[in-house]
Amino acid sequence: MNLIDRKQYLDWLISWKDSHVIKVVSGVRRSGKSKLFEIYRSYLRDHGITGGQVISLNFEDLEFESLTSYRALYDYISARLVPDKMNYVFLDEIQHVEHFEKAVDSLFIKDNVDLYITGSNAYLLSSELATLLSGRYVELKMLPLSFKEFCSAKTNDGKAPAQLFDEYITRGSFPFIAETGIQGPQARDYLMSLYDTIVIRDVIERLKVSDVPTLRDITKFLLHSIGNRISIKKISDTLSSNGNKTDQKTVAKYLKGLTDSLVLYFAPRYNVRGRQLLSTNGKYYAVDLGLRGALVKTQSSDIGHILENVVYLELLRRGYDVYVGDIDGGEIDFVALNSDETAYFQVSATTLDETTLNRELAPFKKVRDNYPKTLLTLDTLFADANYEGVRKRNVIDWLLE
Repeated sequence: MNLIDRKQYLDWLISWKDSHVIKVVSGVRRSGKSKLFEIYRSYLRDHGITGGQVISLNFEDLEFESLTSYRALYDYISARLVPDKMNYVFLDEIQHVEHFEKAVDSLFIKDNVDLYITGSNAYLLSSELATLLSGRYVELKMLPLSFKEFCSAKTNDGKAPAQLFDEYITRGSFPFIAETGIQGPQARDYLMSLYDTIVIRDVIERLKVSDVPTLRDITKFLLHSIGNRISIKKISDTLSSNGNKTDQKTVAKYLKGLTDSLVLYFAPRYNVRGRQLLSTNGKYYAVDLGLRGALVKTQSSDIGHILENVVYLELLRRGYDVYVGDIDGGEIDFVALNSDETAYFQVSATTLDETTLNRELAPFKKVRDNYPKTLLTLDTLFADANYEGVRKRNVIDWLLE
């Protein structure tokens, strides 16, 4: 099995090498965090770091079960540090260590420790831990494969981008899928097993969920409704109308568990004119479309929302905070913000029909600033048109930039 080079993430680790901050890599299970560390350790060896200077522990391996108390972990690592040299310490799936922040904080204050940790859910940097380690860590939020990374898999040799894109949204973006080339029932079995692991370990056990069927119903409802405005009340009312009376407090609890497990992402609404967040009716997107397809049946009418999901995740990868734009009763699919710029995006399967084109362009016309505005579609005809400053792009070309 060939490892896919996660260059963007590797470059991030290299840029922080030997800096006196804790490097935190967070991301959904099986998104490639452990493999990234493996690639990075290979880089260190190639640049003169000896094996004795590297300590690597994965707490999902029973070999290290005895180290899941913070004191045992600290003593184990301290005894193996090479004096007068920098030591590179990798702690994978650190959330399995009770009070791990105590060991991490004590290792951090040593001058000869360069510390890297991973975790598979948003609990890793809970408000309490973030406060404790404030100013002492940098975080890399890792996602499964981008389309460009997916295309780089050896199993995809010779296939056209359009064919690969169809596979990307069908089979999904988890590295194991692309590296092995598995398809059909095999891929679905892998994804269902992964889903069970995520939900059991990161939601059910963490939140002590007793009503598992309701959690499953909420998960499927959200996966089916990607790209639609959702409220806690709407979920509660929908479940109740289907015979599963569920109060809004329970829905809110399960929603937090699903987003903290990083299997779902929430895009809040953003008032474009007022430059402020709105508190209700945001949208949810799946961390992986293959995982979504394994759990809910995809219909041809879903393609617009599927494209939205792909674009949303890609904007996160490119370093943006991503919101659903609200302007004078209209909606811009995404307002993407970072420290340098604001950018607006509309996403549609096709805009060759004039009515559809006018509908997609209408919200842009209400925006009074001059930030970039992009219309992303699957069209190959008029794929690079320009409509009074709105640039149309083929979404596959845009993903491969």
